Amino acid sequence: MAETFEPKIVSFLCNWCSYAGADLAGTSRIEYPQNIRIIRVPCSGRVDPLFVVKAFLDGADGVMVLGCHPGDCHYQQGNYHAQRRYLVMHKLMDFIGVESDRLYIDWVSASEGKRFAEVVTNFTQRVRKIGPLVIIRDPHALEVKLDEVTA
Repeated sequence: MAETFEPKIVSFLCNWCSYAGADLAGTSRIEYPQNIRIIRVPCSGRVDPLFVVKAFLDGADGVMVLGCHPGDCHYQQGNYHAQRRYLVMHKLMDFIGVESDRLYIDWVSASEGKRFAEVVTNFTQRVRKIGPLVIIRDPHALEVKLDEVTA
């Protein structure tokens, strides 16, 4: 009997909206896949692209960044910064050889527990279809690339 692949997904959730939306989903007993590991951040705009790379290098099959809806950020411009970084993150993923479909960014407010569950479910299904992330490369070469990016 073949074992079904269950992806490991790291989710960066903004403290003010997306994390509260996840909490609402939990307190409302709305079911969603348990594949996600939540990292609570002050703002989606604070998610450095290198955090995303580190998550993949540490074994994540997918990464989600969820924040406040544009215009509703507690830090005024944070989610706009996250949106611009999204393009950089995809280019960085191509640079290190990871499919860009493994990264997802979206907006979930504190009152959207059901939407949070839908977003997590859809992304988990997408990563499940892609399959496990296999990074086979020279660790030293990857380290050099990451040093170039950070410089």
